[in-house]
Amino acid sequence: MSLPVNMHVMIIAEAGVNHNGSMDMSCKLIDVAAEAGADVVKFQSFRADQIISSHAPKAAYQTRTTDAGESQLEMVRKLELSEEDHASLMAHARSRGVGFMSTPFDLPSLLMLTQRLHLETIKVSSGDITNAPLLLEMARTGARVILSTGMSTMGEVEAALGVLAFGYIASKGEEPSTASFRAALASDAGQKALRHRVSLLHCTTEYPAPYADVNLKAMDTMGRKFGLPMGLSDHTPGIHIPIAAVARGAQIIEKHFTLDRELPGPDHAASLEPVELKQMVRAIRDVQAALGDGEKQPSPSEMANHHIVRRSLVAAREIKAGKKFGPEDLIAKRPGDGLSPFFYWEMIGKVANRNYMIDEAIEL
Repeated sequence: MSLPVNMHVMIIAEAGVNHNGSMDMSCKLIDVAAEAGADVVKFQSFRADQIISSHAPKAAYQTRTTDAGESQLEMVRKLELSEEDHASLMAHARSRGVGFMSTPFDLPSLLMLTQRLHLETIKVSSGDITNAPLLLEMARTGARVILSTGMSTMGEVEAALGVLAFGYIASKGEEPSTASFRAALASDAGQKALRHRVSLLHCTTEYPAPYADVNLKAMDTMGRKFGLPMGLSDHTPGIHIPIAAVARGAQIIEKHFTLDRELPGPDHAASLEPVELKQMVRAIRDVQAALGDGEKQPSPSEMANHHIVRRSLVAAREIKAGKKFGPEDLIAKRPGDGLSPFFYWEMIGKVANRNYMIDEAIEL
């Protein structure tokens, strides 16, 4: 997998639920993302009772960072944003010159984002890669999809893409089924729809994710297999893994950020603080610029040094006209504005056509 020439890496600053249910914090997170230079700030859209049962346990990382006595449902319910909240945050993001995106976790939230708030691109959580009914409805909206693939096998990613392909191309009334998903994925129309509308993010769903579990090479493997734009949704500490992913060809980087890692809440501890987010964006832009076009040729900045650091053939001692050049007569010295040392062997045995002083440039 390689980054197309001049491809702009999309950086998604994942605010997620790090607003703690506060609109004031939400707006501050948008401000931080804009000031850092992120392309998009992303939130999460859900109705807690639509996605979490009353007896669902918390993940270990959630228990460490929130009230251990409350259920997952109680924790998540406090982090809901209303439709009015979303509209207000979209307007604020627009005023700050940063894109707005969200992850819908349920059908009402999906319809809110795509039909009423008119978002053209939505993000799919790794946890929903097997949620075929929701994936199908996402594709039926016609929205572009960025699909995270944490906890997934290659087969599960392929199955999810089949659902999306079917949702994009199926005629009205055509019944969804495993067979129809496979057929849609194999079809030219399905492949075309995926190439135009779907990107994949490699991901390790742990907070924070151990470096040894990241497996960045899997991003390359998925890119080769599916031929879709690839990126990384990163949960490791620090900023160096996203930078490495861009060097490997990632076209999208998603990273959680917070106003303060010490704040209470499930995701703050595994998020970047504002200064770190800015550092990551700057480093990614530097790496993106450094990748270049892959052609090996002198750069414009190098050419000013070309004749300074390269060498030319010059006289190693005084040479009289009519003498044959021998090995003791020639030496390669700076500057490189004369005869290339590659002509050394060609000059040996030739007759000098004039007198040369020491260090005088040799002429053919």
